[in-house]
Amino acid sequence: MKNIAFIFPGQGSQATGMGLDLYNNFESAKKVYQTADKILNKSISKICFEGPDETLKQTTNAQSAILATSIAALEALKEASKGEIKAKMAAGHSLGEYGAMYAANVMDLETTFTAIQKRADLMDEATKLKTGAMSAVLGLDTEKIKECLQEVQSLGVAQIANYNDPTQTVITGETQAIEKANELIKESGAKRVVPLAVSGGFHSALMQSATEGFSTFVKDLNLNNAAIPVITNVDAKITTDKEDFRIKMPKQISSSVYWVQTIQLMLNEGIDTFIELGNGKVLAGLNRKICPPEVKTYNVYDSQSLNDTLNGILSLV
Repeated sequence: MKNIAFIFPGQGSQATGMGLDLYNNFESAKKVYQTADKILNKSISKICFEGPDETLKQTTNAQSAILATSIAALEALKEASKGEIKAKMAAGHSLGEYGAMYAANVMDLETTFTAIQKRADLMDEATKLKTGAMSAVLGLDTEKIKECLQEVQSLGVAQIANYNDPTQTVITGETQAIEKANELIKESGAKRVVPLAVSGGFHSALMQSATEGFSTFVKDLNLNNAAIPVITNVDAKITTDKEDFRIKMPKQISSSVYWVQTIQLMLNEGIDTFIELGNGKVLAGLNRKICPPEVKTYNVYDSQSLNDTLNGILSLV
């Protein structure tokens, strides 16, 4: 069997209708959505399956909806493979880290949903305290981006949110500072600068109130040591101790997501196959830019993609 890592996508991967095929075809996936509906006291399954888009993309719904779909995909994979496909490591992009922690048994299902909803609500509250903006920068070296961000500090918070792939970096911060940074970054030779349709400056100091609120929340959260290593966003390091997760979970809300470095560490640790669990193929796209061509990323988001993944991986045994 290959050395497999499970990876889980973050906010922005949502689409109305996601997970419905898994719900209809796998009892284990159906149970995930039913548990989410019960724990969250709202029909997250209906929001996933029927939308509307405006409701689905609201932070307070999107995070739990995306996570429910990712965990449903994971449970369907376990069911269909009869537990034969196992991961050596796990990681998730931003909120996807909660899928990774669930996969590593750091939290049970109920705790995972309770935690992600609290995180989403606190982040949503933080966006109302101070408006923020985010932009994707394509085709510019991160050191040049940092120089541009340094130049706009007098206008407000401006920092890197996500190191997504070697050609794509996301910046975040206060609206005025980010708008000026966009101009400087274009002048510095970026291929494209794309303002993102988000409700706030996520993964920046603007999320400090959410970080503080979540820090209090996680003190009493029931966590376990990880059954497999999780590579955490805040530092791209192997994490297994439950108390380390307790420290890193709040920090992650206002820190950069070191995704390139996370995947590179996994490759250095011998991972040669990735399975992206959740809607879409965002992380598979990033992996194509980060990984050597022989490294394959499979996807699980419906019955067809699950069958393709099973056939692909089990043929390698």
